[in-house]
Amino acid sequence: MSSEGFVDLQVNGYAGIDFNDADITGEDLLHASQAMRQDGVQRFLPTVITDSVPLMEQRIKNLAELASQNPVTREMVAGFHVEGPFLNQSPGFIGAHPPQHSQLASVDVAKRLLAAAEGQVRIWTLAPECDPQSATTAFLADQGVLVSAGHCDPSLDQLKESIDAGLKLFTHLGNGCPMQMHRHDNIVQRVLSLADRLQIGLIADGHHIPLFALQNYLQLIPKDNVWITTDAIAAAGLGPGVYRLAGRDVRVAEGDAPRFDGSGNLAGSAATMPGMIENLKSIGIDSETIQAYCGGNASRLLDATN
Repeated sequence: MSSEGFVDLQVNGYAGIDFNDADITGEDLLHASQAMRQDGVQRFLPTVITDSVPLMEQRIKNLAELASQNPVTREMVAGFHVEGPFLNQSPGFIGAHPPQHSQLASVDVAKRLLAAAEGQVRIWTLAPECDPQSATTAFLADQGVLVSAGHCDPSLDQLKESIDAGLKLFTHLGNGCPMQMHRHDNIVQRVLSLADRLQIGLIADGHHIPLFALQNYLQLIPKDNVWITTDAIAAAGLGPGVYRLAGRDVRVAEGDAPRFDGSGNLAGSAATMPGMIENLKSIGIDSETIQAYCGGNASRLLDATN
């Protein structure tokens, strides 16, 4: 692989550290960053997920302050990814996010969270159908934020309208949606039909998307429009056990992805970027393309926000 290193645009936690923990310390963030560096990651975006707006505000502000305290974290933390709270609260689409805290998109809320991050939000995932007239999408795009659709079910026309307003990305295609959907007119097919206009994120752990389906997606998406992400939580790289994600217990069984107890719903991944690269190799992706998927394309997106 290239010495350029990998870039992960969606990391909820790593090596035992939950980035959505209100009590995270600078030492915690440094520990997670060093663990990612050992796994070849050069830059990453800590991701704050849906909760009450004051809690999201607090978590973002805390992370922004902690990231500035150490040379390693200053170098590796390339900003922040806000995932929510403007998400589709329907079962399946809401995924691991608490539905009671999802809400319609609001420029005022966006301003609050942007201020908490001191201008360091790089990506914001929202549901286009929860953004009336795409007003918040247009506002965020005007602020230099990369707006990504995710945990959503917009019609094709709504998706196109959002793209016209500034939407650039799609967050973890094939996830944040129900197990069963319309056989033809569904969010996966709509996004793939617009793959030339969107930068599409994919989780290549073999659990979120079966590898044969991932292979199909990659054949349809232009090489320059793919960004592979771990969507990692605190369990990443540690194996089976019980971990925390934003105040909730998540269980990782041997050979499985993290799941909430009871529901069995996926809750991020326990994967590392090297593990995903092995999966990509197993479906025939060459090293140059893997570097684009796992580093070059994401790096280009980040550089465009500076």
